[in-house]
Amino acid sequence: RRRTARAPPMAAKGAASAAAGLVANGDFYLDTFALRQWDDPSYHGSRITHGKADFVARVAEAHASGAAPLVDGYAPFCKHVFVPNFVGARVGSMAITEANRTKVRSGYEARTEYELAVLCRWFAEADVTVPEAKYLDVILYSREQIVLENKARDESFDDSALPEVPWGIISVKAQDEPFETPMEPITMMRNALGREEGGSGVKLDREKYRESVDYWRERAPIKR
Repeated sequence: RRRTARAPPMAAKGAASAAAGLVANGDFYLDTFALRQWDDPSYHGSRITHGKADFVARVAEAHASGAAPLVDGYAPFCKHVFVPNFVGARVGSMAITEANRTKVRSGYEARTEYELAVLCRWFAEADVTVPEAKYLDVILYSREQIVLENKARDESFDDSALPEVPWGIISVKAQDEPFETPMEPITMMRNALGREEGGSGVKLDREKYRESVDYWRERAPIKR
């Protein structure tokens, strides 16, 4: 997942408090934006029940051993670490087929209370059979970027609340591919809107956007 006083399910990347209990190990810490995958019962992406401290420790261990190197993301401040799915998480999206097309739902949703709601579509988990994923795509933002995004929305943001490590885990995607899959088109749009609107401030790349549309045209996230 945005102010420091917000509870984790509604928090921004980096919004922190003593109650948030940010867990760090090695080069990584578990950012509050990712905590919604553990703590928010209404979160509709990949839910994780594995212990937070052990999760970060195992990701840090895989990286330190060389088994899970940093992989470049969509911007210099974004990296990925790919590890086998050791938490039993189920895939976060599925292909739309003739057999399940009628089960696709839609509605307006926002990821956090300060973001504007946008039109989304999804499968309800109860309507489809969701397999266990093969891999976890652990998405990282640099500590510097997390601070910039928070200060863009709240000038009083205190970055001393963040662990002094280079990378914050901001999301975990359960998927079958050991590589980055295209982010949803609306996420690219939101990023281009700027930090004040919940994005990263990265300018829209039209070619990458077309690739995203091609990928998501026949896919939908799974809502728990």
